[in-house]
Amino acid sequence: MFNRLDHVGVVVHDIDATLQTYCNQLGFKLLERVEIPEQKVVAAFLDGGNSAIELISPTDAESGTARFLANRGEGTHHVCYTVDDIQATLAELRQQGVRLIDETPRQGVHGLVAFIHPKATNGLMIEVLQKAHK
Repeated sequence: MFNRLDHVGVVVHDIDATLQTYCNQLGFKLLERVEIPEQKVVAAFLDGGNSAIELISPTDAESGTARFLANRGEGTHHVCYTVDDIQATLAELRQQGVRLIDETPRQGVHGLVAFIHPKATNGLMIEVLQKAHK
């Protein structure tokens, strides 16, 4: 069902300070920085070798990401796996009785995405991604 790990999402208070740490001190390369208004976040994707790290910082104190940050603090937010067919993957997950956050995929930065509820996976939120063909 899942192809490979695409990225690990890490929620942070200050994306600029965190980028300084990851890029200047740890040697990661910034691939892309995007604001995602509909999710009220700014995200930065970093080259992590065979996968990526997505730094996520809320742009609105009322967003879901801001609430996550207030409740859990900085750290791992989700892991993302690529899939060939997101519709088929979601259908299979539903058939297996897996609790989903997204019943239907939505547009993400790099293609169609959907999230599996962390209560279905012992506390880890999983994102599935069907990458857009370029």
